[in-house]
Amino acid sequence: MVDQTPKVEDVIIIGGGPAGLAAAVYTARSIFNPLMFAGAPYGGQLMLTSEVENYPGFESILGPELIEKMRTHVKKFGTRVLDQNITKVDFTKQPFEVSTHDQIYQTKSIIIATGAKALWLGLPNEERLRGRGVSACATCDGFFFKDKIVAVTGGGDTAMEEALFLTKFVKEIHIIHRRDSFRASKIMQDRVLAHPKIKVIWNTEVVDVLGQDRVEGIKIQTTTDKKQQEMKIDGLFIAIGHKPDTDLFKDQIALDEKGYIITSAVAGLRSAKSKATLLDIDKFNFDFQTMTSVPGVFAGGDNVDHQYRQAGTAVGMGVSAALDAERWFELNFPT
Repeated sequence: MVDQTPKVEDVIIIGGGPAGLAAAVYTARSIFNPLMFAGAPYGGQLMLTSEVENYPGFESILGPELIEKMRTHVKKFGTRVLDQNITKVDFTKQPFEVSTHDQIYQTKSIIIATGAKALWLGLPNEERLRGRGVSACATCDGFFFKDKIVAVTGGGDTAMEEALFLTKFVKEIHIIHRRDSFRASKIMQDRVLAHPKIKVIWNTEVVDVLGQDRVEGIKIQTTTDKKQQEMKIDGLFIAIGHKPDTDLFKDQIALDEKGYIITSAVAGLRSAKSKATLLDIDKFNFDFQTMTSVPGVFAGGDNVDHQYRQAGTAVGMGVSAALDAERWFELNFPT
């Protein structure tokens, strides 16, 4: 008689960027036979990155090429990779359930590595010139603009941080902000306004990016009288924030006010800083720093990290999530 009982996976990894792929390498080489849902399209923000020069072991490599090397690596160790999106999850029962558009899968543990997306302005030529002078990451791309003139758009702490980081490389920075004051913290504002390389253009917004093969300038427009002019620059850094890909997990695990996943490590830091934390600390197991508010569900990468957002830090968090998942699994499902 054929056994009709549906297979219960040991671990399912949701997300196919650096964090998910790193978790896949570690889980595949341990006690697991991991199943990864890499998403469609797969690969995360590295697929939108041209040259990568700050990932250890590669002096220079294209973002998509780095992802393909990682995918080859995880498949070598037996990870089953499906380039599909998860459309629904149910973490209220064990085994957990995750659904695609046409199938339900069950699993004893989960690693969430869905990442985050940079918010863009939606300009006519913005997407065409991404990686060719348009960037959302100064830490990733600032080195390529040595002695160049660049613009940063935004008015929060992210924009201030991007501009200050860029001062290490560029000749001149123009911060373009649509209002007459920043919303960033005072200390960040003070640093920016005092820096000799940074100039602020108030009450102005970017309405298009100019250039054929690379950014050659931008078209800006005042928010008061709608006057437009062209401005010659070598690069545009868009710093209006990021959105974590976590809508799928609302009402399933604890998220912060911006939608980032709260792990035990994050919960511990918040509770240490404030006795009046809104978190239910009892939901978190501090023996597993990457565990979410649901035991057996772990998370790593840019869906947790709103500060660094680097491929290298995502890989490290993916490794940590895999090690935590293995240790938790052995305690709860001993052979």
